[in-house]
Amino acid sequence: MADIPERFAAGRFFTPLNELEIEDFPGFSGRRSKAALTLSVLWGTTVVLHLVSWGTWLVLGLTALLTTHALRILLARPVLSPAPLPPVNHPVGHPADYSAAKNDAWETWPYVSLLVAAKNEETVIEPLVAALCQIDYPACRYEVWIIDDNSTDGTARRLQTLRDRYPQLRVLRRSAGASGGKSGALNQVWPDTKGDIIGVFDADARVPRDLLRHIVPMFDQPDVGAVQMQKAVVNRAKNLWTRGQQAEMALDSYFQQQRISLGGIGELRGNGQFVRRAALAQCGGWNEETITDDLDLTLRLHFGGWEIQFLLHPAVGEEGVERPLGLWHQRNRWAEGGYQRYLDYWRLIAQHRLAPAKTFDMAAFWVIQYGLPTVALPDFVMAVLRHRLPLFLPVSSLALTLSMVGMFCGLRRTRQQSVWVSGLQTLWGNLYMLHWLLVIATMTMRLSVRPKRLRWVKTTHLGSEDDIQVDLP
Repeated sequence: MADIPERFAAGRFFTPLNELEIEDFPGFSGRRSKAALTLSVLWGTTVVLHLVSWGTWLVLGLTALLTTHALRILLARPVLSPAPLPPVNHPVGHPADYSAAKNDAWETWPYVSLLVAAKNEETVIEPLVAALCQIDYPACRYEVWIIDDNSTDGTARRLQTLRDRYPQLRVLRRSAGASGGKSGALNQVWPDTKGDIIGVFDADARVPRDLLRHIVPMFDQPDVGAVQMQKAVVNRAKNLWTRGQQAEMALDSYFQQQRISLGGIGELRGNGQFVRRAALAQCGGWNEETITDDLDLTLRLHFGGWEIQFLLHPAVGEEGVERPLGLWHQRNRWAEGGYQRYLDYWRLIAQHRLAPAKTFDMAAFWVIQYGLPTVALPDFVMAVLRHRLPLFLPVSSLALTLSMVGMFCGLRRTRQQSVWVSGLQTLWGNLYMLHWLLVIATMTMRLSVRPKRLRWVKTTHLGSEDDIQVDLP
């Protein structure tokens, strides 16, 4: 496995770790001040554009620019994944038998360390450990680490029993005063792992047996620093909320592939993420000063000159949130963490420390993901006062079209189902996605007035028996 690629280390896109620290706006320190300034600029600009004669033309020009980028994304051909490694076919009985099946050729296979940070996960920890310890990959070439983050339920007891059953299982229990949330748990363990590749899963993950045989070949390219697996909702049939989340995951998978194929930003999603050890070391591990460690690590990897690839099949399964309140808390955390990236690393983005294609890709999706919901309120108020349509309606129409087409194509790409079923799911999925408008709009205002705080809100995992096929061809 290569270390830092020479063509990146010697080129203009390599950024030393000491330059990846959080930067303040001139005269504005802290995320709250930067968020307040950003919100004021966006709202003020919206009001001004309504009052000047050329405001409409400026918005139409922006729409044309984004439309060109959108067409390039929709017409792009996704990068094909390399052929998987051959099956190991080791015994699936007692793990102690695995050593008998050891083959000398396996010594050249990369060593993989699989990490799970778990807190009060007694309902899901046993099937997860069993799946991770029976992956179709040489048992002598991978290890499993479970970080028990001071659980107060029966998680520790179950892990003790599992450790006696699976020799490749390592368990670390954190103390009550340990900090950093999931990032802190991962940082406490990863320096002691042996893997050339480090994989991270959530405690509710449903792991296909052949995932490592598909993941490992993707790291043959020396500039690949990380790979994200497709995520699929295992309890999608539970209710309308979980059906909407499955459509949302399909949309995300589609745009991940399309953006990467154009040299845009590939992103990590936490569950089912794999990182090259050399790349993680360059980034200094996971950032404990953010609430979305995966999104923060995404930018640090790109600033360091690494590429992030996406694996469509097989998929890693996870539980969808079944209740509106839990969904609201989770989406607010995701939205705030994603927004924090722009506030933290604005200088490096503005200085084009990324490749031009990545910089433009980030800017385009910021406009759609964060800009539009943020200006929706002043745009609507000014439209009512001036008896006209909202100024940003053309951009909003483009965003809706992108979502509809991307979700339909994503469902067709990830699910084996009819066109009509995909069409109906697309209609509901986009109606469901409207909650993001409220989430983003309220988050940007809240972040502007409330003091900065780090709060990791745990998503409760129920151990749903509903399942989906997570290893689709």
